[in-house]
Amino acid sequence: MSSEKLRLQIITPDCVKYDDECDMVILRCTTGDMGILPKHEACVAILDYGVLRILNDGEERRMAVYGGIAKIWDDMATVLVNGAQWPEDIDRADAEAEREKAERRLQESLDDVQLQKEHILMRRTLVQIEVSSYPLIGKAER
Repeated sequence: MSSEKLRLQIITPDCVKYDDECDMVILRCTTGDMGILPKHEACVAILDYGVLRILNDGEERRMAVYGGIAKIWDDMATVLVNGAQWPEDIDRADAEAEREKAERRLQESLDDVQLQKEHILMRRTLVQIEVSSYPLIGKAER
């Protein structure tokens, strides 16, 4: 592998979503966004719901990610996530409908567990809506 590339694997419980080299990956962690370049210091990060960005050769792909962990060492990043979707995997109309349903349910009197579930659903649908608005592959933003 070229010393100027980072090997990135994104793995869900169901499949490998991505396994290739890239120039950089930006992860949404529980403490904020984290950019990973080749030769990054070894670490483990806890991922939040959010947009994962893959930058490679001047192009950028984005993916909706629903929590997990990332292990970074040498020129390798392994991202284990609870779920992940490319923009083309997301039905925006369904995501909008689920968001509206969650908003209505949040107005009701819910117990703590139901309230937490609705907040998680809301976060998931907002990430889906954001990612579904991106082109499949675009020029990397500078």
